[in-house]
Amino acid sequence: MKKILITLAGGLLTLLGLVFVILPGPSFIFLIPGLMLLSLEYPQARKWLKVAQKMMHKSAQWLDKQFLKRKYARR
Repeated sequence: MKKILITLAGGLLTLLGLVFVILPGPSFIFLIPGLMLLSLEYPQARKWLKVAQKMMHKSAQWLDKQFLKRKYARR
């Protein structure tokens, strides 16, 4: 019963996160927690969680660089 609930909740959150990747919306709010739940029961989800975390980290670094360029360009 526990595995079924984890699978349903994690799957729903992951699916919502993937939908918001395509549509405008906060995909990381749903995608990361969904993969975290699924990774409790499924090793393959743990691999995808690491991939998603690396991608989020890279995009945050890129965004920080863009903000710094804009900040110093205005001076």
